[in-house]
Amino acid sequence: MFSLKKIGVLMGGVSAEREVSLRSGKAVFNALKNLGYNVVLMDVSSNVCGELKRERIDMAFLVLHGGWGEDGSIQGLLDVMGIPYTGSGVLASALAMNKEASKKIFLYHKIPVPPFAVISRKAISYQLSAISFGMPWVIKPASEGSSVGVSIIKNKKQVKDAFEKCFEYGREIIVEKYIRGKEVQIGILNDKSLGGVEVRPALEFYNYEAKYTPGLTEYILPPEISERTYRKAKDIALSAHKALGCSGATRVDLIIGRSGNPYVLEVNTIPGMTETSLLPKIARLAGLDFPMLIEEMLKDAVNRAGRTKI
Repeated sequence: MFSLKKIGVLMGGVSAEREVSLRSGKAVFNALKNLGYNVVLMDVSSNVCGELKRERIDMAFLVLHGGWGEDGSIQGLLDVMGIPYTGSGVLASALAMNKEASKKIFLYHKIPVPPFAVISRKAISYQLSAISFGMPWVIKPASEGSSVGVSIIKNKKQVKDAFEKCFEYGREIIVEKYIRGKEVQIGILNDKSLGGVEVRPALEFYNYEAKYTPGLTEYILPPEISERTYRKAKDIALSAHKALGCSGATRVDLIIGRSGNPYVLEVNTIPGMTETSLLPKIARLAGLDFPMLIEEMLKDAVNRAGRTKI
């Protein structure tokens, strides 16, 4: 379907997740190349518009993690240029990237999330005093991925350092009640739940180091939870995906509390795409190997562009 058109794999960028994006991009590029597609690898810079024109790209496969790769910026540019792309559109990308906005939408749709508060630099003391839930807390940037800048704090002495670390990534941070339980990721493809994986990090939680250091995390497919809880987690994850208006492939991160209740942590609109990343693992469990997953993502981009052929 796509063999006569040129596909640009957009990777890299300038966010804190640049190195992960480069690895995802190379994996996607190699898979498309092996399938015989006309594909070019593009390390995206501020001159991305000129680069897209120079390469005469007909379709963009987005593997830009974090920053303006996932916040709707690159999606808006591609919309203006008339270039179809994989993944979610401008609004869904922006909402998913902003944890405050996405959590409020989840609450509106009665999708369970851990209790949380938003803290800005200008009113830290006042906002802290208004937090109604006790420690431990999870401290995270309002607009970052891959657990960049995330800390778990257990007492007030740790607040200052955790906040300073978090404010390096933006003007607002999220303080979330820590829920002890199992970390489960659910893969969504074309508005259907593919299944999930349970992650068991050797560290305190599934942070950046645990995600990208071999041997630090055990992956359980399918998750070792009851069938009822698994169904509930998949339904809630799909509801979160739809509530934000997401498209194509997403990965929804949840924590399953000790009572068996799932809570949505976030929706990743451009999940990791190396062959050992979580979404490909989940897809493989559902019967889709890595090349098949990529082709399904391309087909969705075509359908969203309102075309029957490309």
